[in-house]
Amino acid sequence: MTDVFTSWASLYANHAAIKTLVAFFHVGALIAGGGLAVASDRSVLMAAGDDDFSRRSLLESLEGTHRVVIGSLVLIGISGFLLFASDSETFLYSRFFWIKMGLVVALAVNGLLLVRAEHRAITGDGGAWRMLKTTAVASITLWFLTTLAGVALPNIG
Repeated sequence: MTDVFTSWASLYANHAAIKTLVAFFHVGALIAGGGLAVASDRSVLMAAGDDDFSRRSLLESLEGTHRVVIGSLVLIGISGFLLFASDSETFLYSRFFWIKMGLVVALAVNGLLLVRAEHRAITGDGGAWRMLKTTAVASITLWFLTTLAGVALPNIG
């Protein structure tokens, strides 16, 4: 496996187009998935006080957003792995790398809780909206903290 990482690191380091594409897919997927997630979370927070019909309509309209966010997370994961493999020795011992990975795990767990709360809310469980609000706030916070950790990673290490 070390040979594969070494070969990838050499290819990555010596080809600006590859570096550009990997970074683009990482940041582009972050903008698409994170932006959609934050916008959806904002909609949930704004609708929390609405009547049941309006809230249900909102949840039904947001249903397709999860596929885009999950697809974006897959692209972020693939491009993130390629970034890691380009300098694994540095990232392996980086405190910010592991903080970022912890935040990504927290983001994924929060996403699962959010989806469960959405399903409960759609079926008429009024108490689910408290969980939806909590997971929406957590989602917004985690997307921004994960982005901050990603920006800090190459600059602070």
